[in-house]
Amino acid sequence: MKGWSYRHNVEAWNRRVERGNRWSIPVGPEEVAAARRGEWRLLLTPSKFVPAAWYPPLVGADVLALAGGGGQQAPLLAAAGAHVVVLDASPRQLEQDRRVALREGLEVETEMGDMVDLSRFSGESFDLVFHPVSNCFAAEVRPVWQECFRVLRRGGVLLAGFANPLLYLFEDDPEEGMGELVVTHRIPYSDAERLSPSERREWAEKGYAIEFGHTLEDQIGGQLEAGFVLTGMYEDRPRADESPLSGYIATFIATRAIKP
Repeated sequence: MKGWSYRHNVEAWNRRVERGNRWSIPVGPEEVAAARRGEWRLLLTPSKFVPAAWYPPLVGADVLALAGGGGQQAPLLAAAGAHVVVLDASPRQLEQDRRVALREGLEVETEMGDMVDLSRFSGESFDLVFHPVSNCFAAEVRPVWQECFRVLRRGGVLLAGFANPLLYLFEDDPEEGMGELVVTHRIPYSDAERLSPSERREWAEKGYAIEFGHTLEDQIGGQLEAGFVLTGMYEDRPRADESPLSGYIATFIATRAIKP
């Protein structure tokens, strides 16, 4: 049985779709047409596109878009020639992928589930796992890396985006955003442990997601422990008006890793 934070986040993301969250707005026909011409551009983090050299050959590749619903990455990967499965916890996010697939005549398989449990997939089923920033909604991240390693074929590629844990040191109100930069929390961080039962109910009513700030030891060391070899990384940041901390340091990280 899933924990309360998982169920909470499913509903939170369903509400985000209804409210037009940035990560729930499907790609348009022009972007799909460009991907069909081999000109796709995808995000693992808020603003910096994944380098073209990071992708394996996509035509005919088996790709898992992990916790990647929203009608953005999965349809473009399919338009680029891949066989795509997108797994996400939110049924409304997956609806966005189905909408684009139907509109554009793409084959995208949608699966509803938890990113930490890929048991429905056999070992060595995929050539690429594309995992945009989302493990901040999982209480544990090392199981995610272990499952990614299991379902990838030898030589397969894991492209992942995640939050710099420094982001969680400071108070960040879901409505007001990050205020004065005063160190308030410890890392690893958990909304689930900080909120009182009454605050949890309030967050549920307002559609705020529960987030977890994982250590770099779990994010990067966890990939290495699972057996991956890291072959690339870059940092990214949203605009300073979206997050004051971005004026001082990059708050997101992307990594490329292979299964040897």
